[in-house]
Formats: sequence, C-alpha cells, structure tokens
Amino acid sequence: MKRLADKVAIVTGASSGIGYATAKLFAAEGAKVIVGARRESELNDLVAEIRAAGGEALALAGDVRSEDYAKALVALAVEQYGRLDVAFQQCRNTG
Repeated sequence: MKRLADKVAIVTGASSGIGYATAKLFAAEGAKVIVGARRESELNDLVAEIRAAGGEALALAGDVRSEDYAKALVALAVEQYGRLDVAFQQCRNTG
C-alpha cells in the first residue's frame, strides 16, 4: 500500500535537489503533487517524469517568497483536486 495514496501535496523548490527528490518520492507513494519553483522548464521535466512513472503532477512556476504565489499553489491544489493534505517547502540557506 502506498503511504500517500489519495493525498494532495505541494512541494516547493522542486526543480532540483531535495525538493525534486521529495516530489518524486511523494508521487511514488501515491500523492497527487503540485510542484513549484522558479525554473519552469525543470518543473515541466519533473512533471513529465512523474507522469511517465504513473504518477499525477502539475507545475506552477514562481517565487515562494511571494505570498501571492503561495496562495496560487494552494488554489491550484484545491481547484484541481478539491483539497490540500501536505505542504513541503524546500528552502535554500542564502546567508
């Protein structure tokens, strides 16, 4: 049984590194994943990879530091899947 079956998750920082790996893991465990980061091309590649493996994913590019972007991620999850169960934010230490 998949641990995240029928859950809806947002993963930010998903264009590389820990966020990318987390999005793939969540999808492999059955979650419908909304992936976010600034690099749209990398997000689209990730979505294609998740879908090719049988998962479900959508991408929304933007800057997580923007409150409007954060609200848009949640709105996308609710519009597409009816709810949000998990939010994972990958942050970089810039200082």
